[in-house]
This record gives sequence, C-alpha cells and structure tokens, in this order.
Amino acid sequence: MARLSVNLNKIALLRNSRRTGVPDVLRFGRLAHEAGAHGLTVHPRPDERHIRRSDVPALAALMAPWRPAFEFNIEGYPDEDFMSLVESVRPEQCTLVPDAPDTFTSEEGWRFDGARAGILRDAVARLKRCGSRAVVFVDPDPAAAEAAAAVGAQGIEIYTGGYGAAFGRGDATALLDRCAETGRRAAALGLVVNVGHDLNLHNLPPLVAALPGLAEASIGHELTADALEMGWAAAIAAYRGALAGG
Repeated sequence: MARLSVNLNKIALLRNSRRTGVPDVLRFGRLAHEAGAHGLTVHPRPDERHIRRSDVPALAALMAPWRPAFEFNIEGYPDEDFMSLVESVRPEQCTLVPDAPDTFTSEEGWRFDGARAGILRDAVARLKRCGSRAVVFVDPDPAAAEAAAAVGAQGIEIYTGGYGAAFGRGDATALLDRCAETGRRAAALGLVVNVGHDLNLHNLPPLVAALPGLAEASIGHELTADALEMGWAAAIAAYRGALAGG
C-alpha cells in the first residue's frame, strides 16, 4: 500500500488567522500519527502564510520517537534559507518544488533547463549529504522523470493538479495515462514515485490503480476539507483506504 503523508499546511493556515495558536499544528501532527498516517508533510514558504519556519524543528522534535518509520517530508524551493533549514532538521524526504516566493500554490513541475538543472543538481547533492531522500516535483511527463534522474534525484512527485481538475470534468483518461507513463518510466530508472495536489477520495483510487508502484501520496487540502465533515481521524482512515484501492 502507498504511504499517506498528511500535509499540515491548511491546519497552519487556519491557526494563523488568529493569535491563539488554535488549531495547534503539533497536536494535529500527533493525531495524524495516532490515526494511522505514515508521515507528515510541510511546505514552509518565505511569507509563512501557513507553516512557519519555527514549526519545522518543533515537528521534527515531536516526530523523533516515531522516525524514521514515520517520515517527515519538507517541501520547498531550494534557496539558501530553505536548504539550511532542511539541513538542520534532516528529514527523511525533501521534495524540491519550483515555486517563486509569491506563488499561490504549486501548479507545475520543474523545467529542466540549464540554470534550473544546475540549481537542482546542487540541491540534490546537499540533500544526499544530510541523509534526506531527494525528490523533484515534476509534471506528468516521462521526459521529466528522465531529467530528474539526470540531476541525481532519488524520486519524483508527479503533479496531479491537472489530473484532479480533469477528473472533476469527467475527462481524466489522457492525464491518468500520462501519470501512469511517467510513473513507469521513473520506476524503470530506479526512482521513488510519489504524487500530490488536488487528490481526494474520488480521484485517488483510479490513480492508485494506474500506478502500481506508487510509494506515497502527500495530501492536505482535500483531506482537511473532508475532516471538517467526518473528523480528522476518520478522514485519515478514509484516505488510507483510498490508497489501498478501496
């Protein structure tokens, strides 16, 4: 079964709308662990609009008794501030995304041109030195898997926002096939295959079926929205079921 990494960004976003510290990101991280999640994901952006820089070492300390089986995945653009933060925490996995500082949310994978390939190659080398699995955020494109391998990455996360939108329109076949092709090519290259963005209880099972080698799904927004109706623990259980093909 693919692992479920619960993204805590939306819990942090809600917390940041008040000065009371409620909801407590650490408490929800603990509850995710108790509910059967396999890890936690955070994306500390420069403006700290959701996860704050200070949340990262606090979560790492919370998770210390559960790691490495319960993995910490940190996402972000590999500027010096981000890389220094990752090196100080040494998460099991780091997912490199191409977002500019003012990007609303991650909506595309890396473009592996000369300059950006160099940035990725340097970041991947640093991650390997600190013991973190280096994963690159890519569009559903087999060529992107090959480019990720070329910069030394150990895995890819396939951007599934386009697939999620197409599924909602009822015409997801082409994008589902592209995701599957990308996953197959990555697996053939020895890369870990993860997915993330706009995944929910409806569109996740077909994606899992199309990606038999799927290692992990990082899910936050839709899971948090479902939790408003069914509760946090029940939502995590439901997403675990969806990842198991249910």
